[in-house]
Amino acid sequence: MMAGALQFILYFIIPIVFLINIFFALTVVFIERKNPSSTIAWLMALFLLPVIGFVLYLFVGQSIYRGRMFGGKKEYDEALTYQIESQKKDLFRYEIPKPHAFPDPYRRMMIMLMESNMALVTTDNRVKIFTDGNDKFDALLEAIRGAQDHIHMEYYILKDDRIGNEVFAALTERANAGVTVRFLADGFGAAGPKKSFYTPYLEAGGKLAFFFPSLLNIRHPRLNYRNHRKIAVIDGTVGFIGGFNIGDDNLSRDPRWAPWRDTAVVVEGHAVRSMQIRFILDWNYAAKEERLEFSPRYFPDIGTRPDTWLPMQVVSGGPDTYWSPIKEAYLKLITLATESVYIQTPYFIPDDSIMDALRMAALSGIDVRIMIPSKPDHPFVYWAGYSYIKQLLDAGVRAYTYDNGFIHAKTIVVDEAAASVGSANWDVRSFNLNFETNVIMYDHAVAKELKEIFDQDLLVCTELTRERFAALPMTIRIKKSISRLFSPLL
Repeated sequence: MMAGALQFILYFIIPIVFLINIFFALTVVFIERKNPSSTIAWLMALFLLPVIGFVLYLFVGQSIYRGRMFGGKKEYDEALTYQIESQKKDLFRYEIPKPHAFPDPYRRMMIMLMESNMALVTTDNRVKIFTDGNDKFDALLEAIRGAQDHIHMEYYILKDDRIGNEVFAALTERANAGVTVRFLADGFGAAGPKKSFYTPYLEAGGKLAFFFPSLLNIRHPRLNYRNHRKIAVIDGTVGFIGGFNIGDDNLSRDPRWAPWRDTAVVVEGHAVRSMQIRFILDWNYAAKEERLEFSPRYFPDIGTRPDTWLPMQVVSGGPDTYWSPIKEAYLKLITLATESVYIQTPYFIPDDSIMDALRMAALSGIDVRIMIPSKPDHPFVYWAGYSYIKQLLDAGVRAYTYDNGFIHAKTIVVDEAAASVGSANWDVRSFNLNFETNVIMYDHAVAKELKEIFDQDLLVCTELTRERFAALPMTIRIKKSISRLFSPLL
């Protein structure tokens, strides 16, 4: 009996698996035409891990349907965005500043992001920075409870825990009061809550949509292409954006990760309208049964504020964009630096362009510093990041592990002159596979505050030195090397 089973595996199963791997390998090389490093990594996975490799490819690798999946979204977004262009004066009720009016060096960056991403420049904004989840969600809940007309929220992770229930209780109360409430959840990140979690909210009239709700889709499994954005817009006048998800761990209530260190901002001013546009575009793609128009109710006249001056752009990227606007914004910020580049990220798997930019900045005498967590929540990603950081140390980049809990912030601050806060990590997934949104702020006071926050975080960090890498045990070195080989897939 055993001999028959073994013979069946040898003469039937193994050849089939081999043929399947060859098919996927040909797909990777000739049809999908991924970049060379990604292609080599996938070929290694397919042939070194015959069964596991093609299962992984089905769930996280294949992009053959990408054009079909997002072609319609791209065309629809572009049509509406051009409609916005023609309605700027009506939507924004004042003249949009022209990047050409700004002094160098950042006006060229503004022009680039307007051309590649239609990221409008607004100036009369105010922001408040949050680094603690309790403060951020206190402010968000207060804004929700004060909403009078509408609430628009989209988050990657939503959990059925204390803060998840607090947020949905507040949304339900506002829906019962006649406020229009819409919540867009990612189908993978928000897969945890059961249907009963949403019942009171839906019965109150709240609207709910899921971005890619089916993970195990037969035609194209959807582990990739997640909506990783974290945006909330209240009455079209207040907007929240950053790295915090809706879960108790983000409020330091999970001892495995506490204290949780993240970064978000709340924005008041005309930049909120760009965040509103982003939500409407995403909602219209996910909620097929409801199409939102660019109604004046979603873009109320908030007037001009001559006493405020904070130039800002809301930049979005994803697999539906031809270029990678957020990565290009990161690159431009690095190349514009003359004194310092401070980066915080939980995941650091950059491509060659980012590596070259950071290396050249450090070799030019610029103070380049990178802060990552001291413990992994995704081990392969974490150890791959270690290998990239070790490579940058030789150029003079300084790197640190954050030891006081878990750091989830996604920020860059340059020269106390410009900064970015948002949902995009410094990895290939955020650059190419996920839908992300950041705010780029060209303001000395904001950049100075974020740099001071970085300096404060350094007090609870350990520097990653060559000596520290040399002292790593052999098991860690092996993990690091293997993870680096497969880093294009992560």
